[in-house]
Amino acid sequence: MNTINNIALHSSCVCLLMVLLIVSGSEGRVGAKPIQIAPSSTRSSSADSPLLDSLLRTNPLLQPVLQHASTYEVQILYTQIDRDSQNQPHFTQHTFRLNDKQYFNPASLVKLPTAALALEKINRLHQPGLTRRSPMATGVAYRCQTAAPYHPSADSDQVNTVGNYIKRMLLVSDNKAYNRLYEFIGQQQLNERLWQLGYPSVRITRRFAPCDTAANRHTNPIDFYSAATNQIIYHQPAAANPLSYSSPLGRINKGRAYRSGGRLIQHPYDFTTANYLSLQDATTILKTVLFPEAMPAPQRFMLTPNDYAFLRHYLYSTPHGSRYKPYAASGFFDSYKKYLFYGRRGSIPSQSSLRIYNVVGMSHGYLADVAYFIDTTQQTEFMLSAILYVNKNGVLNDGTYEYASIGLPFLQQLGQTIYSYDTQRPRLFKPVFTNFFKGN
Repeated sequence: MNTINNIALHSSCVCLLMVLLIVSGSEGRVGAKPIQIAPSSTRSSSADSPLLDSLLRTNPLLQPVLQHASTYEVQILYTQIDRDSQNQPHFTQHTFRLNDKQYFNPASLVKLPTAALALEKINRLHQPGLTRRSPMATGVAYRCQTAAPYHPSADSDQVNTVGNYIKRMLLVSDNKAYNRLYEFIGQQQLNERLWQLGYPSVRITRRFAPCDTAANRHTNPIDFYSAATNQIIYHQPAAANPLSYSSPLGRINKGRAYRSGGRLIQHPYDFTTANYLSLQDATTILKTVLFPEAMPAPQRFMLTPNDYAFLRHYLYSTPHGSRYKPYAASGFFDSYKKYLFYGRRGSIPSQSSLRIYNVVGMSHGYLADVAYFIDTTQQTEFMLSAILYVNKNGVLNDGTYEYASIGLPFLQQLGQTIYSYDTQRPRLFKPVFTNFFKGN
């Protein structure tokens, strides 16, 4: 077991090597990982990083989970960020049990690529007057679909728009908002565009609603209106994906039983047709949204600088801090949805110098958080992603999961452990966040 002094020594060596690479302009390796990580369907398990393994061992509160990491299906990805003299970011990835072939339910992690592609679709349509602020009405054309009519309102926060749906998704992980954007993009376009961007193993094939596989291939008719005239400016007809997507991991069964319709079914739950998004791909998508200029051009979303600033703002904002009126209630506390530092404890005051840009997932016993941390006082930054499974009784859909007792405390301690280390890690150049915060 390494001591904290050994960790510091290892970090200094890594930092020195990073300096040499930056000065020489090399894009070679730092530690065991390339600086630039491109998504790939061929990745499977990764060798654990000695640095990350040592860091995890320094916190005794993490050990009850880590000593049974296989049972809890733990995966962790810590990305160090070092700036060069031009303030350009370089990424060094450290992993613990990262394995793209180990299925987990991504739950709301799929909301970030869906949000980005909804904005991209608006740009691609080139319809005069159509923006993320345009009121929209969702109709019904197939079973399991629900309507969301357009109701003009003096309060723009209450109107159904692509922008407001994204706010609801990113601020409080609203499922109905996700469904509306899934329907706007369309199942086929949603998946094929992500494959084109370099994520061939991604499958986003389900609404967050009890619809079967066939119903999820059908999406609703949608009308967009001019807020000034209340006239339709764009009509999107109902659509159906003619293709049936197979699981990239084959058949996926989890647990020993599951509940359905009030009955206990004594068979494993079948996730074969469920959404799939690996932790690596979820992390790369967040990195692409936050640092588009650092990613290869074919991997970037077709978004404007204003689109990127909009996404960054709501990835970072808390429900109260956003001033978005639907979430003014006290139940939406300041640290809401920032699992990797605060857990889910509203009593913990938020740290004013700390900004966390993140997306989370919580479903079927799986708990995930994919985050980018900035500390404006320490002038440090890093990314941290983690997933674990907390379902002691092995029954799916029974609502009995150890989120509060095991999962959230683990993520809280994990984030604080990495934060404590990274804020003390030596850097040749301190990051400058001025441009990053513009419009944010």
